[in-house]
Amino acid sequence: MRCEVCGRKIHENPNRVVIEGAKMTVCHECAKHGKGTWEPAPQVRFEPAHPTAPGITHAPAPIQIRKKDFRARVDTSTEVVEGYGEIVRQARERLGYTTEDLGKKINEHESVLRKIELQKLAPNSLLVSKLERTLKITLMVPVEEEKTAAPALPKGANRELTLGDLIKAEKEKGE
Repeated sequence: MRCEVCGRKIHENPNRVVIEGAKMTVCHECAKHGKGTWEPAPQVRFEPAHPTAPGITHAPAPIQIRKKDFRARVDTSTEVVEGYGEIVRQARERLGYTTEDLGKKINEHESVLRKIELQKLAPNSLLVSKLERTLKITLMVPVEEEKTAAPALPKGANRELTLGDLIKAEKEKGE
Protein backbone atom coordinates (compact mmCIF):
# COMPACT_ATOMS: atom_id res chain seq x y z
CA MET A 1 0.00 0.00 0.00
CA ARG A 2 1.27 3.51 -0.83
CA CYS A 3 0.68 6.90 0.81
CA GLU A 4 -1.96 8.85 -1.12
CA VAL A 5 -0.05 12.12 -0.54
CA CYS A 6 3.65 11.46 -1.03
CA GLY A 7 3.57 7.99 -2.62
CA ARG A 8 5.85 6.29 -0.08
CA LYS A 9 5.26 2.63 0.61
CA ILE A 10 3.41 2.04 3.89
CA HIS A 11 4.82 -1.09 5.58
CA GLU A 12 2.73 -1.22 8.71
CA ASN A 13 -0.46 0.31 10.13
CA PRO A 14 -1.66 2.86 7.59
CA ASN A 15 -3.00 6.13 9.00
CA ARG A 16 -6.48 7.04 7.90
CA VAL A 17 -6.90 10.82 8.28
CA VAL A 18 -9.02 13.61 6.85
CA ILE A 19 -6.92 16.15 4.91
CA GLU A 20 -8.83 19.21 3.63
CA GLY A 21 -12.10 17.27 3.75
CA ALA A 22 -10.80 14.20 1.88
CA LYS A 23 -10.50 10.81 3.56
CA MET A 24 -7.00 9.55 2.81
CA THR A 25 -4.74 6.62 3.70
CA VAL A 26 -1.29 8.08 4.36
CA CYS A 27 2.10 7.39 5.89
CA HIS A 28 3.07 8.48 9.43
CA GLU A 29 4.74 11.69 8.17
CA CYS A 30 1.80 12.85 6.05
CA ALA A 31 -0.68 12.00 8.84
CA LYS A 32 0.57 15.12 10.67
CA HIS A 33 -1.21 17.27 8.07
CA GLY A 34 -4.60 15.67 8.71
CA LYS A 35 -7.39 16.44 11.11
CA GLY A 36 -9.40 13.60 12.55
CA THR A 37 -9.42 9.96 11.59
CA TRP A 38 -11.84 7.66 9.81
CA GLU A 39 -12.47 3.95 9.60
CA PRO A 40 -13.34 2.15 6.38
CA ALA A 41 -16.88 0.84 6.11
CA PRO A 42 -17.09 -2.89 6.77
CA GLN A 43 -17.43 -5.09 3.68
CA VAL A 44 -20.94 -6.53 3.49
CA ARG A 45 -21.57 -9.90 1.89
CA PHE A 46 -25.04 -10.82 0.82
CA GLU A 47 -26.05 -14.34 1.71
CA PRO A 48 -29.22 -15.77 0.22
CA ALA A 49 -31.84 -17.17 2.56
CA HIS A 50 -31.78 -20.48 0.67
CA PRO A 51 -28.67 -20.97 -1.44
CA THR A 52 -29.24 -22.88 -4.65
CA ALA A 53 -25.95 -24.74 -4.37
CA PRO A 54 -23.28 -24.93 -1.67
CA GLY A 55 -20.81 -22.07 -1.88
CA ILE A 56 -22.87 -20.01 -4.36
CA THR A 57 -24.17 -16.69 -3.13
CA HIS A 58 -26.19 -14.10 -5.03
CA ALA A 59 -26.24 -10.37 -4.34
CA PRO A 60 -29.62 -8.72 -4.72
CA ALA A 61 -30.13 -6.86 -7.97
CA PRO A 62 -29.47 -3.12 -7.69
CA ILE A 63 -32.51 -0.90 -7.43
CA GLN A 64 -33.07 1.08 -10.60
CA ILE A 65 -34.66 4.50 -10.36
CA ARG A 66 -36.51 5.64 -13.44
CA LYS A 67 -36.16 9.32 -14.20
CA LYS A 68 -38.53 11.40 -16.27
CA ASP A 69 -37.44 11.47 -19.87
CA PHE A 70 -37.02 15.05 -21.06
CA ARG A 71 -35.52 14.24 -24.45
CA ALA A 72 -36.24 16.98 -26.88
CA ARG A 73 -37.92 16.14 -30.12
CA VAL A 74 -35.99 17.59 -33.03
CA ASP A 75 -38.55 18.85 -35.46
CA THR A 76 -37.54 21.23 -38.22
CA SER A 77 -41.15 21.80 -39.22
CA THR A 78 -41.84 23.86 -36.08
CA GLU A 79 -40.46 27.07 -34.59
CA VAL A 80 -40.85 29.06 -31.37
CA VAL A 81 -43.82 31.46 -31.46
CA GLU A 82 -43.31 35.21 -31.61
CA GLY A 83 -43.64 36.85 -28.19
CA TYR A 84 -42.63 33.63 -26.39
CA GLY A 85 -41.18 35.59 -23.47
CA GLU A 86 -44.48 37.26 -22.63
CA ILE A 87 -46.34 33.94 -23.00
CA VAL A 88 -43.96 32.22 -20.56
CA ARG A 89 -44.17 35.10 -18.05
CA GLN A 90 -47.99 35.26 -18.13
CA ALA A 91 -48.33 31.47 -17.74
CA ARG A 92 -45.82 31.44 -14.87
CA GLU A 93 -47.67 34.24 -13.07
CA ARG A 94 -51.06 32.61 -13.75
CA LEU A 95 -49.83 29.48 -11.93
CA GLY A 96 -48.39 31.60 -9.10
CA TYR A 97 -44.74 30.63 -9.66
CA THR A 98 -41.74 32.88 -9.24
CA THR A 99 -38.86 32.43 -11.68
CA GLU A 100 -37.04 30.64 -8.85
CA ASP A 101 -39.97 28.23 -8.28
CA LEU A 102 -40.25 27.46 -11.99
CA GLY A 103 -36.49 26.98 -12.25
CA LYS A 104 -36.53 24.40 -9.46
CA LYS A 105 -39.54 22.67 -10.97
CA ILE A 106 -37.94 22.21 -14.41
CA ASN A 107 -34.31 22.04 -13.23
CA GLU A 108 -33.13 25.24 -14.91
CA HIS A 109 -31.31 28.32 -13.63
CA GLU A 110 -33.46 31.28 -12.69
CA SER A 111 -31.25 33.54 -14.84
CA VAL A 112 -32.02 31.44 -17.93
CA LEU A 113 -35.75 31.82 -17.32
CA ARG A 114 -35.40 35.59 -16.84
CA LYS A 115 -33.51 35.86 -20.16
CA ILE A 116 -36.21 33.82 -21.90
CA GLU A 117 -38.96 36.07 -20.50
CA LEU A 118 -37.04 39.14 -21.73
CA GLN A 119 -36.51 37.36 -25.08
CA LYS A 120 -32.75 37.74 -24.78
CA LEU A 121 -32.45 33.95 -25.09
CA ALA A 122 -34.45 31.66 -27.35
CA PRO A 123 -35.18 28.34 -25.61
CA ASN A 124 -33.88 25.14 -27.21
CA SER A 125 -36.28 22.30 -27.96
CA LEU A 126 -35.57 20.53 -24.65
CA LEU A 127 -36.35 23.64 -22.63
CA VAL A 128 -39.42 24.36 -24.75
CA SER A 129 -40.81 20.90 -24.01
CA LYS A 130 -40.19 21.39 -20.25
CA LEU A 131 -41.88 24.80 -20.27
CA GLU A 132 -44.84 23.59 -22.33
CA ARG A 133 -45.42 20.60 -20.06
CA THR A 134 -45.05 22.53 -16.79
CA LEU A 135 -46.87 25.74 -17.73
CA LYS A 136 -49.49 24.03 -19.94
CA ILE A 137 -48.77 26.34 -22.89
CA THR A 138 -47.79 25.97 -26.54
CA LEU A 139 -44.54 27.58 -27.65
CA MET A 140 -43.89 25.67 -30.88
CA VAL A 141 -45.89 26.32 -34.03
CA PRO A 142 -45.59 24.97 -37.58
CA VAL A 143 -43.12 26.82 -39.78
CA GLU A 144 -44.84 28.92 -42.40
CA GLU A 145 -42.92 28.72 -45.64
CA GLU A 146 -42.67 31.86 -47.70
CA LYS A 147 -44.33 31.29 -51.03
CA THR A 148 -42.63 32.96 -53.94
CA ALA A 149 -44.15 33.07 -57.35
CA ALA A 150 -42.07 31.37 -59.99
CA PRO A 151 -41.20 33.69 -62.84
CA ALA A 152 -43.11 33.09 -66.03
CA LEU A 153 -41.25 31.03 -68.59
CA PRO A 154 -40.93 32.28 -72.09
CA LYS A 155 -43.80 30.99 -74.19
CA GLY A 156 -43.34 27.50 -75.55
CA ALA A 157 -40.33 26.78 -73.30
CA ASN A 158 -40.27 23.25 -71.98
CA ARG A 159 -37.01 23.56 -70.13
CA GLU A 160 -35.70 24.34 -66.66
CA LEU A 161 -35.11 27.90 -65.50
CA THR A 162 -31.67 29.40 -65.95
CA LEU A 163 -30.10 32.33 -64.11
CA GLY A 164 -30.70 34.43 -67.18
CA ASP A 165 -34.45 33.66 -67.04
CA LEU A 166 -34.55 34.74 -63.38
CA ILE A 167 -32.68 37.99 -64.10
CA LYS A 168 -35.04 38.81 -66.97
CA ALA A 169 -38.06 38.11 -64.77
CA GLU A 170 -36.71 40.39 -62.02
CA LYS A 171 -36.06 43.21 -64.52
CA GLU A 172 -39.58 42.87 -65.93
CA LYS A 173 -41.02 42.86 -62.41
CA GLY A 174 -39.13 46.06 -61.54
CA GLU A 175 -40.42 47.93 -64.60
